[in-house]
Amino acid sequence: MQPQLSTGLRSFTPEDPGSWQHLIDVARAADEAGVDRLVVSDHVAFGEQLEDYARPELGGTEGGVQPTSPDGYWLDPLTVIAHLTSVTTRVRFGTNILLAALRRPLVLAKVAATIDVLSGGRLDIGVGIGWQRAEYEAAGLPYRRRGRLLDHTLEVCQALWRNRVADYDGEGVTFSNIHQMPKPVQPGGVPIWVSGTINPGAMRRLAVHGSGWIPWGPEVNDIAGGIERMREAVAGYGRDPSEIEIVGRLRRIVRDDNGELDLEATMAAVPDLVAAGVTDVRAGFPICEEREAATEQLSAIVEAFRAAAS
Repeated sequence: MQPQLSTGLRSFTPEDPGSWQHLIDVARAADEAGVDRLVVSDHVAFGEQLEDYARPELGGTEGGVQPTSPDGYWLDPLTVIAHLTSVTTRVRFGTNILLAALRRPLVLAKVAATIDVLSGGRLDIGVGIGWQRAEYEAAGLPYRRRGRLLDHTLEVCQALWRNRVADYDGEGVTFSNIHQMPKPVQPGGVPIWVSGTINPGAMRRLAVHGSGWIPWGPEVNDIAGGIERMREAVAGYGRDPSEIEIVGRLRRIVRDDNGELDLEATMAAVPDLVAAGVTDVRAGFPICEEREAATEQLSAIVEAFRAAAS
């Protein structure tokens, strides 16, 4: 499989932007330029302890800073994707990440299947447990059990996607002879990309449910070592590691003289990422919000990426 290029869509802002047209324009530009995947992030609500994002023991990241205050504007990622798939034709969309455990599994399965059907099979769902206690408590869910809640959510979704008549007996939800149509277009259901560090809970989740891995924590900066440890871990749960796609972050390098993106220097890291096993190179570039300029910018980035990855 050829390495793919993905980038994030900024579906959140520190304050009311007045218009979200830039999301549509950038998505169309990415579609035309040949970007492989666009991802959007998720928060349903905020408490006021945003400093917890910098605490790895809570699921945050060392030195992490949230990009908005508690009053930042965050759009729902699945609603954003549903709309953007209607104005594009080929680019895939994913969540990075969806706090899936905050959604009722039966409803999430239906929403995701609907988007997959209407988009012609262009949806991926990246999931993680999150870090924010207040978000779970506001939803009436136990924060300390969020890992198990996520597993349960994925179990229900995949049971509904993969079986004409579904049965499930799990924590808090039991059903039998349940029908939910339509099924996702993609065989086996919407691909699940699991975010997490190399820990038993995340690795079991990846082995059982995952089509792809989104590294988190120390593995982000040691991608080669992280991939090796991930493959060993999922093999221990009986999963063939070669089946799992892998995200690797491409760090942008800017010129000393003017602070602009040094595209050649940035893309120089791509061969090492690909050699390590990365299949989805995720680039964090500031993208022009005007469609024509964004198309020109992204076309140059895609061309440079294809050359570096070949």
